[in-house]
Amino acid sequence: MSVRVSGVGVAAATAAHCLAARGLGLFAARARSGTARAAPVVMLGQQAQMLLTDVFGTRLASVAQAHPIERRVVLWGGGEPQAFDHRALVIGGESLGDLLPWPDPTEPGLAATFELTTMPPAPAYLLQFGSREAAAAPVVLRPAADRGAALVEALDQGWLFLIPTGGDAGWLLAVGGDPAALLRESRLVAPVVAQVGAVVAKFETAPRLLDNPCTPDQLALGSAALAFDPICGDGTATAVRGGILAAAVGACVAGVDLPGLDRAVLLGHYRAMMIAAMRRHLTISWPFYARAGNSAWWREAADQLAEGHAWCTRQLAAAGEARFVLVGDRLILREQAA
Repeated sequence: MSVRVSGVGVAAATAAHCLAARGLGLFAARARSGTARAAPVVMLGQQAQMLLTDVFGTRLASVAQAHPIERRVVLWGGGEPQAFDHRALVIGGESLGDLLPWPDPTEPGLAATFELTTMPPAPAYLLQFGSREAAAAPVVLRPAADRGAALVEALDQGWLFLIPTGGDAGWLLAVGGDPAALLRESRLVAPVVAQVGAVVAKFETAPRLLDNPCTPDQLALGSAALAFDPICGDGTATAVRGGILAAAVGACVAGVDLPGLDRAVLLGHYRAMMIAAMRRHLTISWPFYARAGNSAWWREAADQLAEGHAWCTRQLAAAGEARFVLVGDRLILREQAA
C-alpha cells in the first residue's frame, strides 16, 4: 500500500517530512499557499518553534530572521494593562508552510491507496463553535510604540490584536468589528497606532472542525480538519502535532506499522484525537471569553464555546478509551506503552 501527501501549510509539510524520513509515501508537487482569507502574519511561540525544530531540524534558519516579540501586553476585562514575557517570532502567514522543506514529487503515474490532504472535497458536516469574523489591516506605529510588544485588548463588542512586524510597520487584527470602529473604543492599542491601512483580509476565527475528517481512502489534516481561535496562539503547534499524527496513521494504514489493524479503527482514533485537541482548546479559550466583558457579544461567544465543549465531551465518551499512543512519529498500542 502507498500513502500520498498533498496540500499546503504546516500540517502537510510536517506529514510529508515524517513519511519521507522513513522512506514512505508518495508526494504531490508542493501546492503554493495564498488565500485572501488567511491571516497575514502569525506569531510563533516558543512551543511552536521547538516543535518545528524537532521535526525539521536546523532547516529553519530563515524563520530565525523573523521579527522578535518579547512581551505580550494584555488589557482584558477592565482594569489596567498587564505585561507578560512572550518569546515569539512574527512571520508572514502565507510564508511558513512554503519555507518548510517538501520532498521531491514522485512520478505522476504512481497510484496511492490512501491520501493525507489539506484540500479534501467540500465537507459534509463542518462544526463551527460560533461566528466571529476578523479583519486584518496594516498599521503604522507611532515612534513611542514598543516594537517588541504584541498588544491584546478586549472591548465591548470584540477584541484587538496588534502585532509589530519590524520598523514602523505592524498588523492589526480586529475581531468582532471594523478596525477603525474598534480603535475608537481602545485604551491600549489606539495610542500606539499612527495610521491604519485598508482591510486586506477577512477570515473566520471561531474554532471549527470536521465532524468526521476521514473517508475510507482519505484523511484531512491542517485547518481543513481543525482550526483554532487565535486568542490562544496555538494554531501552528497544533498543525505540527496534527501532521505528525496524520503521518503515523498513514503508516499504519499502509501496513508498515501495526500491520493487520482494521482501517476503520485507525481512522476512528484520528477523529477522536482531533476532537480531544478541540476540547482542550475550548477548555483554555472559554475563560478568556467568560471574563472579557459582560456584553451580549461576549456572553454569546462564551456560551457557544461551552456548547462545543459539551459536544466534544459527548463524542469522546462515546469513542471510549484510546487504543493507541503516539510515541515520536509512530502509533503503538496502549498496552505496549504501559
